Amino acid sequence: MPSTQSRYHEVYTRWKSDPEGFWREAAQEIDWFKPADKVFDPAAGAYGQWFVGARCNTCYNAVDRHVAARGDQAAIIYDSPVTDFKRTISYAELQDEVAALAAVLQDMGVEKGDRVVVYMPMIPEAAFAMLACARIGAIHSVVFGGFAAKELATRIDDARPKVILSASCGLEGAKVVPYKPLLDEAIELCASKPDACLIHQRPQLECSRIEGRDLDWAQEIARAKSAGRKADCVSVAATDPLYVLYTSGTTGKPKGVVRDNGGYMVALKWSMGNFFGVAPGEVFWAASDVGWVVGHSYIVYGPLLHGCTAILYEGKPVGTPDAGAYWRVIADHGVVTLFTAPTAFRAIKKEDSQAELLKKYDMSSFRALFLAGERADPDTVKWAEDILRVPVVDHWWQTETGWPVVGNPLGLGALPIKHGSPTVPLPGYTVEVLDEGGNAVPPGTMGAIVIKLPLPPGALPTLWQAEDRFRESYLSVYPGYYNTSDAGYIDEDGYVWVMGRTDDIINVAGHRLSTGGMEEVLSSHPAVAECAVIGVRDPLKGEVPCGFVVLKSSTQQAPAEIEKELVGLVREKIGPVAAFKLAITVPRLPKTRSGKILRGTMKKIADGDPWSVPATIDDPMILDEIGDVLKSRGVAG
Repeated sequence: MPSTQSRYHEVYTRWKSDPEGFWREAAQEIDWFKPADKVFDPAAGAYGQWFVGARCNTCYNAVDRHVAARGDQAAIIYDSPVTDFKRTISYAELQDEVAALAAVLQDMGVEKGDRVVVYMPMIPEAAFAMLACARIGAIHSVVFGGFAAKELATRIDDARPKVILSASCGLEGAKVVPYKPLLDEAIELCASKPDACLIHQRPQLECSRIEGRDLDWAQEIARAKSAGRKADCVSVAATDPLYVLYTSGTTGKPKGVVRDNGGYMVALKWSMGNFFGVAPGEVFWAASDVGWVVGHSYIVYGPLLHGCTAILYEGKPVGTPDAGAYWRVIADHGVVTLFTAPTAFRAIKKEDSQAELLKKYDMSSFRALFLAGERADPDTVKWAEDILRVPVVDHWWQTETGWPVVGNPLGLGALPIKHGSPTVPLPGYTVEVLDEGGNAVPPGTMGAIVIKLPLPPGALPTLWQAEDRFRESYLSVYPGYYNTSDAGYIDEDGYVWVMGRTDDIINVAGHRLSTGGMEEVLSSHPAVAECAVIGVRDPLKGEVPCGFVVLKSSTQQAPAEIEKELVGLVREKIGPVAAFKLAITVPRLPKTRSGKILRGTMKKIADGDPWSVPATIDDPMILDEIGDVLKSRGVAG
């Protein structure tokens, strides 16, 4: 299905014929302290490394180099409907804030290569923190503020940070979420304690500080500024880590995705113009959170590298104050492009199905909507197209890749849309579909979606302190390929169709969460003998977790009471982000004869999808029991 208007095929073919030349040209958009000795070295790392020998600084490229030409332009617009507060930060002001914070970090003993954990809400200081770390060559690890103490503790123990940056609280609508007590509890749980913490005091909640460990953010910044302390940008290798971002692992232990400096900058800069189709100086909004990869790539780094104005929004798509919240932000700030999760638009559609609130706002600046983070169902895409009358671009990528793998490149001229498909692979990615034996399958045939090695610039080179786990998780199943753990097919026109996960990661409103981690929490309850968590299809959030528990025979407590306790336990240990609201007591779980729980079959029953009895099942009658229980609870499709 070629398009005469799109340059996609020409550009993709050019990349395919000369990958190194393609990325060498793209790298000219970045300011290097020293150019690369090799654009790509296939002998380095697990599958090769990009821009080997180059020296650079990501903060310099995102902030400092823009100050001369666009110092007065807005770099970040902070819009917080929950506090009824807005703040515009120019590139020149951003440079001052970041250089001062970087100096404070240096005064706290942070040096190049040290890790800094950032546990913060959606406020400008979160972006300052990331950029300040990049400025001095420290490696930041941002932890989503919705995670509870135990989840934070596991990440602290793995990253072993010298310093933690946090805030007194976050805000979810009218609800104040105390961050500082969660941080204190997490540090108590940790074997690896930070040397110090820097705490941003928000007016919504006063917090106490621990003497000798905790410093006050505002006081330290004021002291640095009054002393004229500003940290310079430190030269780092292009292959040095910029950050570690933890993503759910199938064992419940999070995986620290490493992102390098040089390749990441090149890929993000290329994607802003060529994929998203935005120009320097324009206003770009990714309605996500800095705790997720979208926040790293397209709230902070991508827009700033490109010289855009980034929106940092502290609010929800509905309820702050209504389902017109997104339209208000677009109109107020002249947003040209919005990137968010399909679940946000499902929520807006649920509250305002006729889009009456849209009529209140001037949307003349707006020209494109991008959706990713979970599968964009055709109904939601069509609804958004109908009300907005702009291109609605579903695209697909992962925390691991750092930037889009498959999408409709507006900057190259849009291709025809097929609802339900995120369209085509972008330059840098050769996407294939294989069967269980590693053989390519014909067009239209379901299989495992894989990416031919090497991965492009910007994708993860490894996992933090876990090279063996990196190879085992991603490179060993299909030699010569990166295993995405997603399933789907490629049609006769080369369009990719991503149909679901092949492991036990579930996608709740765009947040990838491990069912293994939730099972660990359920199993900790004294009444639970065994359990299984699956993701059940949900019209609003994409998937929601459902926990099946088998109680110990000695339990005297009523099952309904236990189920209520289990819901509270997951909320406490994982956090509200898990959206865990349903625990179901069952007499037994369906298993293979070797003892493996048949989660995939349980999910099909819950979703109302066609299913068959697995050949290896121990007792087929259990599947009927599961179906009956689900129907009694109003779950089975």
